[in-house]
Amino acid sequence: MISCPDARGIIAAVTNFVAEHDGNILDADQHTDPGENIFFMRLEIDPQGFGLARETFAAAWRALSERFRMTWRIHWADEVKTMAILVSKEDHCLNDLLWRWRTGEHRVRLAMVISNHDALRENVEMFRVPYHHLPVTEENKSAQEAQMRNLLAASGVDVMVLARYMQVLSPALVSAHRERIINIHHSFLPAFAGRKPYHQAFERGVKIIGATSHYVTESLDDGPIISQSTTAVDHRDTVDDLIRKGRDLERVVLATAVRHHLQDRILVSGNKTVVFD
Repeated sequence: MISCPDARGIIAAVTNFVAEHDGNILDADQHTDPGENIFFMRLEIDPQGFGLARETFAAAWRALSERFRMTWRIHWADEVKTMAILVSKEDHCLNDLLWRWRTGEHRVRLAMVISNHDALRENVEMFRVPYHHLPVTEENKSAQEAQMRNLLAASGVDVMVLARYMQVLSPALVSAHRERIINIHHSFLPAFAGRKPYHQAFERGVKIIGATSHYVTESLDDGPIISQSTTAVDHRDTVDDLIRKGRDLERVVLATAVRHHLQDRILVSGNKTVVFD
């Protein structure tokens, strides 16, 4: 995964580098943001026969990355990310993520589920996933978050997914996991933020509703957007209809964002993302 100032010859230099080390390119995609003059690229290389390994890649790549002033990262396909899910009382996104993990659709090690309520313990433990109940009040919020951080660190968690977790994370926790916390927002951001978005939408007589998944930043519900979707509604739909349709959207949009992250398909640029789907 590469981002750098746009310049002539980047693609040729990268592909020549792979060829010089006996690599076979399986997939390549790139994008240039002309307004910001930034080049983005995602490259998949067949590990079979490739002349570089974890221990030797960075040194070999250094000259090329410095020449083009690249920000880059590499993910080796035999490494599996470790995920934690945070949830409160609503179970639709949690259940969907558990199912996708169990069936192998999401290739990830699911280390734990953390909740500020105990209501979903049975849902989780039937999958033999550890469930940690950390109730949050104004008085114990800092202490509970410290306990959460210890759990995450002990399990080597790479990515946190907020599957309708109705608590605001501290700036310190967000900063420590930048671009590794994924949230699902129950509306098509930036519209209808706050409480009861479907009631707001119903009162406005909207003709579409949506859901948004994004990386969490210190600014509430304002992080780089990864995935969004909408569905049509009309005058026949009640608030309950909107909630039902919205939950369907939330499941798919969150699952899509998680899949993109697990497969290293996202590059963040400012408050926007480039998603190589």
